Amino acid sequence: MFAKAYALASEFTQPVIISTRLYSGEVKCGVAAFVVLNKEGWIVTAAHVWNAFVARREHLKQIRQYEAALQAIQTNSAASTQQKTNKMRQLKSNPQWISNHSFWWAWPGVRHKEFYVRSDIDLALARLEPFEPAMVKAYPTIKDPSKNMQPGTSLCRLGYPFHEIHATYDEKTRTFNLAPDALPIARFPIEGIYTRNCIVERSQDGKYEVKFLETSSPGLRGQSGGPIFDVNGTVWAIQSQTTHFDLGFSPKIKRGNREIEEHQFLSAGWGVHPEVLTAFLRDKNIDFKLSDY
Repeated sequence: MFAKAYALASEFTQPVIISTRLYSGEVKCGVAAFVVLNKEGWIVTAAHVWNAFVARREHLKQIRQYEAALQAIQTNSAASTQQKTNKMRQLKSNPQWISNHSFWWAWPGVRHKEFYVRSDIDLALARLEPFEPAMVKAYPTIKDPSKNMQPGTSLCRLGYPFHEIHATYDEKTRTFNLAPDALPIARFPIEGIYTRNCIVERSQDGKYEVKFLETSSPGLRGQSGGPIFDVNGTVWAIQSQTTHFDLGFSPKIKRGNREIEEHQFLSAGWGVHPEVLTAFLRDKNIDFKLSDY
């Protein structure tokens, strides 16, 4: 059913690798998805893909404060060695501080030139550079939210789950180096039906309705920021999160000599509704194609 749509969506759906180096020296990587919107290199993804980028700004302030306090103690010629040791013990560092961060946007050497992030609606827009239109063979059409959106419609979600990324950090060049087996990253689709709309609240400034399109299948880790599309390849939503509904029954099972209850849940996917997506794009004067149905 989705073979042609998958082939089309694979052209404009690309991976982003998020690399972070913690203050402890540990390097972590995650993968998400983004949709290339137009020939100018504008993309859309989920705002939470930028969480580490935003956190790093605050963490750098805390790191500088800590290291400045540490240096002041160490260079205090009036204090004894024991006094310095006692004061340094009182200082608190956090091994989970993010000291370095990097995005890898699908192609070597490509960076985001400008960006807009709205955490309250879980959308982020960015313009990639350098970018050539030929890098993407097909650009997406976004579902017109003013026209019929029928619950029960079959949809498909696309992204990059089930792939573990490893990297190292080079202190001299201040760059992350992906492991040799990091690429390529395989796409993975999962289908489900459009169940309903879920309206959470208004955005912080009251400008947008925080509205999600729900599907009967969950979004998988690595699919955040990817498209949810129909059999024509038209994008109906941008994957945001997975929610879990308590089914209200807990069958008992035995584990060894113990009898325990297993709580049952239904996991459903939430994607940012096209009504919110198109409004955000128009507000930022970013060109996109709208469906005729």
